[in-house]
Amino acid sequence: MAVVWESLWITGGSRTGKTTRLVEQFCLWSQMYVGALNAPYSAPFQPKHPLQGLRPLVLAANGTNKRHLVDRITQASAGQYPFSAITIMGFFQAEVLLFWPLLIEALDLRAQFPQRLRPELEQELASQLWSPEIDSGKLTDFGRGRDRIVRTTLDLLQLAGLSGTPVEDLPSILERHQAFDAIGETTYTCMTEMLLRWQNWCQQRGLLTYGIIADLYWRHLLKHPTYQRHLLHQHRVILADDVDEYPAIARHLFEFLLENQVMGVFTYNPQGAVRLGLGADPKYLAQLQDRCQIEQLSPVEGLAETLGAEVLSWLNQDYGNFPDLSHSQQSVLAIETTSRAELLRRTATTIIEAVKNDQVQPQDIAIIAPGLDAIARYTIREILTHEGIALEEIQPQQPLITSSIVRSLLTLLALVYPGLGRLVDRDAIAEMLTIISSHIPESKHSSTSDPDSPAANFPIHNAIDPVRAGLLADHCFALDWQNPKLLPINAFPRWDRLGYRAANTYKYICEWLSLQQQKYHQNLLPSPVALLDRAIQEFFIPRVTGSPALIIDMNRPILKAFAQIDLLRELMETAIHFWDIYTRDKPQPSPLETVEITGQFIELLRRGVVTANPYPVGEMAVKAPAVTLATIFQYRVNHQSHSWHFWLDAGSPLWFQEGASSLWGAPVFLQDIQQQRQPWTSEDMMAANQQRLQRIVWDLLSRVSDRLYLCHSELSVNGQEQLGPLLPLVSSVPTR
Repeated sequence: MAVVWESLWITGGSRTGKTTRLVEQFCLWSQMYVGALNAPYSAPFQPKHPLQGLRPLVLAANGTNKRHLVDRITQASAGQYPFSAITIMGFFQAEVLLFWPLLIEALDLRAQFPQRLRPELEQELASQLWSPEIDSGKLTDFGRGRDRIVRTTLDLLQLAGLSGTPVEDLPSILERHQAFDAIGETTYTCMTEMLLRWQNWCQQRGLLTYGIIADLYWRHLLKHPTYQRHLLHQHRVILADDVDEYPAIARHLFEFLLENQVMGVFTYNPQGAVRLGLGADPKYLAQLQDRCQIEQLSPVEGLAETLGAEVLSWLNQDYGNFPDLSHSQQSVLAIETTSRAELLRRTATTIIEAVKNDQVQPQDIAIIAPGLDAIARYTIREILTHEGIALEEIQPQQPLITSSIVRSLLTLLALVYPGLGRLVDRDAIAEMLTIISSHIPESKHSSTSDPDSPAANFPIHNAIDPVRAGLLADHCFALDWQNPKLLPINAFPRWDRLGYRAANTYKYICEWLSLQQQKYHQNLLPSPVALLDRAIQEFFIPRVTGSPALIIDMNRPILKAFAQIDLLRELMETAIHFWDIYTRDKPQPSPLETVEITGQFIELLRRGVVTANPYPVGEMAVKAPAVTLATIFQYRVNHQSHSWHFWLDAGSPLWFQEGASSLWGAPVFLQDIQQQRQPWTSEDMMAANQQRLQRIVWDLLSRVSDRLYLCHSELSVNGQEQLGPLLPLVSSVPTR
């Protein structure tokens, strides 16, 4: 029996079952392949080995969606069929790392194992390399600060790599950017020279960034005959979910595979394009459907089906006419206030009333906004949690330095390593004493990670409150740029007024610091990473006799305990990466170099460029039923859906602006724009923003099933009047 194999293009809006259909096709093809191993083959290939083709390649747009897809495939197939799952960018990175020897030979690079740079360290090293151009004023007409210039220039390399654009062509490409900024051609030429130098500098040292990885993959690796043979041998089936979020170079990969009779399943959302502006090129990927059998899925029930067509028609024609949504039958309501503070309270109160009246469960509610500031996050969280309703934020990405625990650990580094006195002051000392004492357990440390630690057999109590910490910092901290230190407690004349517990706690901290300083001078402290690890184990992850298990204080919310672990893990990963990169060419740095590296690490974190999610995701997190809080981009990219939506700041002009969801210059890297060979004008930008708004509104309406609240305040957080594109929509629905 011959088995017919044909690639499949599954298209449909949000929640139409595209991923479900992809999983079904995976199971079907796997069953057919296993059943046909002993049957004659007609197309598209004859397996030469029973294992060939039995491990399909499954691609996803991001890590969260990949994990969900893996779970669904495993559950649907009962784990019978093996497969490999990875994100599209993870695939490019894995292939470049695996076939680095081919690139060494092709580009005449130094033979060494490659290592990827994290974005924060990428920016730090590029800033150092480009100091001559930036300091000389060659980029003054760019009109941005140093960090912004560096980040924007690096983003151009990433956009070029993902779009399959040679870096050398950037000056001509960026000439079409005159609609955004009046920048001279010499600036574009200078930026291109900077990127070429950066690219060569990284490749010669085996350092990889996302932009360099993308450039190496499409420009060199994908065209290499040896690698092409590997692709066809390893991947006979490919399943790619959400290809509307993939970069242009993904099409180069897919076309090569399809042309060589590799079977493919692709899912595509015409109203998706969430990552358009961040390297994705959905229109270019959509042309792959000409090579596949197209399957159109029907929309599901929801507000998009009942209201979507009318709302989009209004958005597409005339903002001046109010849409008539009187037939919405209370499915769309408005919450209108004068001040934003009152809006936040009214929104939270509405949620509390609905939950208490059993109209909806917390986990079925989402608060979505075009942008979320710290005030909104704090206000909504405090009001809801006060009433016993949990709030879960989707990837808030707060800088690590905002954590008092992280700041305290950095202060410890500055106290142990000499020459870092300029990085510590009285306020930092007071905060460190308060935070560390509040995390030391009440019970006695009968065993510790360090047998020489002064904590062994020493009773410790949470005793240094902010007032006592301030007094100790005023009287017992000796500020010295070379050797800052904590003086004995009797340096404070009235130390007896501090109390027994505070005095003992302070002595313990001083003894621990003294011990680490001794180990540093005895060359027994391998690196700052080792010191951070010792401090975390000593103060924030205490151990008990006979067990190295983590003690979680059950008096604190469990999510808060996991949040602390998540922050500490991110801090350690950052420190390890920073140390590895800076000691790549000198595995045993001198004491002076170690101090210099430690100081640079502290300054890097204090600039706020390293972020972490304060609340963990995954199996280890204990998730209570919670209201979801997210920006539009975060909500859409994670494919969330809820019964109730609260669109916060519905009258904000941010709904019409690209903001953080688009990189500078991104439109001119789209393949359809490049093929037109016409300048990118302000009219083009307005049209693109209009299309983006329509996609957002339709997509969000597709993700809410029962009720939508449009939450609007006349004044924004900075007191300005809000006259955004959705304001007529707010005025056309009943007010709660």
